[in-house]
Amino acid sequence: MKQLASLNHFFWKYRKRFFIGVFFVVASNYFAVLAPQITGYVINLVQQKLPGAKASPKYDAHDSLVNEFISLINSFEFSFGWLVAICSLTILFIAIVRGILMFFMRQTIIVMSRHIEFDQKNQIFQHYQQLDTNFYKTHSTGDLMNRMSEDVSRVRMYTGPAVMYLINLNTLIGFCMVNMFRKDIQLTLYVLAPLPLLAITIYYVNSIINKKSESIQSHLSNLTSNAQESYSGIRVIKSFVQEKAMLGFFEKNSEAYKQQAISLAKVEAFYFPSMTLMIGISTLVTIFMGGIQALEDPTKVGTIVEFVIYINMLTFPVSAIGWTASMIQRAAASQKRLNEFLETSPNIRNHNHNLDTEKVSGEIQFNNLSFTYANTGIKAMQQFNLTIQKGEKILILGKTGSGKSTLAQLLLRFYEPDKGSITIGGKALNEFNLQQLRNQISYVQQDVFLFSDTVANNIRFGVDASTHMQLVEKSARFACIHEEIMNFSDQYNTLIGERGVTLSGGQKQRISIARALIKNPEIVVFDDCLSAIDAKTEKAIIDHLYEYLEKKTAFIITHRIPASFKFDQIIVLESGRILEKGNHETLLKLAGYYANMYQQHTQDDK
Repeated sequence: MKQLASLNHFFWKYRKRFFIGVFFVVASNYFAVLAPQITGYVINLVQQKLPGAKASPKYDAHDSLVNEFISLINSFEFSFGWLVAICSLTILFIAIVRGILMFFMRQTIIVMSRHIEFDQKNQIFQHYQQLDTNFYKTHSTGDLMNRMSEDVSRVRMYTGPAVMYLINLNTLIGFCMVNMFRKDIQLTLYVLAPLPLLAITIYYVNSIINKKSESIQSHLSNLTSNAQESYSGIRVIKSFVQEKAMLGFFEKNSEAYKQQAISLAKVEAFYFPSMTLMIGISTLVTIFMGGIQALEDPTKVGTIVEFVIYINMLTFPVSAIGWTASMIQRAAASQKRLNEFLETSPNIRNHNHNLDTEKVSGEIQFNNLSFTYANTGIKAMQQFNLTIQKGEKILILGKTGSGKSTLAQLLLRFYEPDKGSITIGGKALNEFNLQQLRNQISYVQQDVFLFSDTVANNIRFGVDASTHMQLVEKSARFACIHEEIMNFSDQYNTLIGERGVTLSGGQKQRISIARALIKNPEIVVFDDCLSAIDAKTEKAIIDHLYEYLEKKTAFIITHRIPASFKFDQIIVLESGRILEKGNHETLLKLAGYYANMYQQHTQDDK
């Protein structure tokens, strides 16, 4: 339950709705307990008409409002028929008023829970975006989605229905008990005798529900992750004819979830009938003990009827104890998962919140840089040193796993180095405002990602949404994709599907290049982003980039040597260290890795 305390600031934020809702709950239940008292009064009137009836008792045991009502109608000396009719209409009026109050009760508390759900989802999504790259490498997408959807929905059931029913059952039970004790203390104690057994049952079963709810949420995350991966990789599944195997894997996870859900349902199946049993026992005790009292004193018949109505009124609230407790326990399990996530601090922190930070320009230095991936233990960079002047064009080569992409990601502060530092213009990277730093560095990663949106919106993703189409088209021309876009059905307004599924690999890469160029950044990093492009198109893009990057610092990471591009420095990496460094002529004279690669590419081009 302590996990749910983190929601208190939401209740305080919407305290106006909450307290107004509490007022409507209390008011509706107050009107609810008036009807049994008026019914008891009518029954006593009927008793007075029976032969040998005793004198009518005083009505000071009623609620003050009911006493005022009885005094008022008695002052007019109505006939018996009129008295019954007036009391019946009054009970109908009370029911209508209670119904109106219950409507406003839901309109305040349930609507409040929707506002809290909205805020909580925004809070979670905002926190998602603040977390570093390493977090996403250790958490599945399905689990993250499940926390935002299923867990938040279960928490909403607590902030809305559970809170409303909890307040409702407490006030109704309170009002009923006050009126019951006011009428007959001994009979009330008999009626309430089963409640301790009810409390023990609730405590015991709730602990079981809580454990099973946590397990269910964990299995649901696995199931969601499995489904999400299958949908995303459906082409791979089909190409390897693994539909049956993936179905079997999904069925295994689904079976585990089903078993946990059935186990919880069995507990709840025992829980709710036990609540009804307690109510049934209380009703039997009321009728039995009340009947004994009525035999001795016929004027007690009205009290017995009143007690039976109270017990029936308590049937739903007491039955709802189990339902409400179940909702609270599930919400606590879900909020625990959310708290664990929300309490996760990003390793990459923005130490400079000044948005007017100076531009990212000048000399870039990698000083004795070392970095190891925490989740795998792979040493990606080892004592790496490099100085780059403003406006230089750097070619980075190396085998797979040599640290090329890691270098680019360290420059964008996706990770923090274990040792050493990166400076730009003599200023440490972590001293720059993180947003300004990334705004001035365009990064085209090798794993291209496009959004399910129009071509134009994908290109201007990193700039203002109102960016003129002329700039969009200009960047597309630099990336050699404009002509192909114009052949699309809706040209720049063409929807490209999830992850750009309707486009070829080369088209996706060129759109991602256009997206990087439109930012007009100070530093550009191309991480093997021309791998799916033919040699002719690649040469055209390189020629355009040479013009575009004239005064910009550029890193080009690739497995192929662009012959038409003149680089200021060429860096060959191996196991996170610099194997070779120099310009084209210098490295050819070394007759090492670069010279061999260049010779091979030259022969391939022939």
